[in-house]
Amino acid sequence: MSKRLNPYTAAPDSIKPLIALEASLKESGLEHSLIHLVKMRASQLNGCAYCLHMHSAEAIKDGETPARLFLLDAWHESQLYTPRERAALAWTESLTLISQTHAPDEDYEEAREHFSEEELVKLTLLIGTINTWNRIAIGFRSHHPNDRPRG
Repeated sequence: MSKRLNPYTAAPDSIKPLIALEASLKESGLEHSLIHLVKMRASQLNGCAYCLHMHSAEAIKDGETPARLFLLDAWHESQLYTPRERAALAWTESLTLISQTHAPDEDYEEAREHFSEEELVKLTLLIGTINTWNRIAIGFRSHHPNDRPRG
């Protein structure tokens, strides 16, 4: 796939608020490990190689274990995730796949058990933000740094 355009140079003033929101969420009080898992899971669901590459490297740098990243696609069946992380991952899937799920009450109620109202808003903004980044990276065919031509 050929790269289409660089959104950072094409519309820098439009990208700046998204970068600021990203920085705000990093300092929101949500655990960094949880933030990494949410970003990874949404990026898996969306098939965003650029974001998966970036966020897996960041997660490992911040101390996340490779096993938890490798098993993230099967988090439902793994005991490696805390109840709070599981609630966040379910909410991530519900909102990332919103046209299919319509954010079911059971996922919302599970999230409310583990997150305050303020945290749930921050978590929802985090999910929306990574989904926006995924759409930017996929839509403009951003290449992760280690892309090599096939063959």
